[in-house]
Amino acid sequence: MKKLIQRLLLFFITLPLIVVVVLFLPYRNYLAANLIVVILSALGAGELADMLNKKNSAVSKREACILGALGPAAMTLTVSFGLSFYVFPLILMTAFAWLILSQIFIPQDKFKDSLDRIMSGFAVIIYPGFFMLWLILMARFFHADMVILGFFFMVVANDSAAWAMGKLLGKNNRGIVSASPNKSIAGFMGGFVCSILVGLGVSCLFPAAFTSNFMPSLWAGIILGFISAAAASLGDLAESVMKRSSAVKDSGRLVPGRGGVLDSIDSIALAAPVYYGLYRFLFM
Repeated sequence: MKKLIQRLLLFFITLPLIVVVVLFLPYRNYLAANLIVVILSALGAGELADMLNKKNSAVSKREACILGALGPAAMTLTVSFGLSFYVFPLILMTAFAWLILSQIFIPQDKFKDSLDRIMSGFAVIIYPGFFMLWLILMARFFHADMVILGFFFMVVANDSAAWAMGKLLGKNNRGIVSASPNKSIAGFMGGFVCSILVGLGVSCLFPAAFTSNFMPSLWAGIILGFISAAAASLGDLAESVMKRSSAVKDSGRLVPGRGGVLDSIDSIALAAPVYYGLYRFLFM
């Protein structure tokens, strides 16, 4: 019961907060929202480093937070402050070079861990930061506020409906995916249906942002909702595999009712690039 209350409180606080940030703080191409993405990426990378450290000698949590924030931070400099797009690859290549070259100066008896540290460093740069930065790129769309909110509503609807339907109707149809045995057919179906309904809703309510040029907009909304739901579900399952591999229940304890930051953004991270590319294809 305590976890249920925490989860409901989180839902009713987080969703209005997202709406307020996107609608009322659009300055510099949604700088406030972009900074939130940077912070979440940093914290998620830190939690990933904790999981990696249970398997091998990975980067430190502090270094992982910095590396995980680099991709979204570089994209924020480009989108919100108009810096050249070349800043993005320059910063990332500097980080990759640091991971490799820093091993030259460590004691010889530590060389056996160098490859693990380098590969772990690459991992925390890429996940979740590389996936989350597509949220920042959405700020460049015309009617970006509706595009961004449409994405969040789809992902949140998928996650919340999957959880609720799983609790209500999923008792006898669980265990279909070994990565997360508690996931149920009822939960997956509920999540997909709600994401599709959001896709239909945004295409009807916000035609300025969701009008397709080569198919009926309602069908485009259905496709957007369905594929975004699939990506969000796969993102959740992929993070479950990571947690099982490192033998932890949650990625952290920072978010009441959900566990860690990575537990809260796993669906968002994988769905963001999928939604971005699909929106460009269907509606631009």
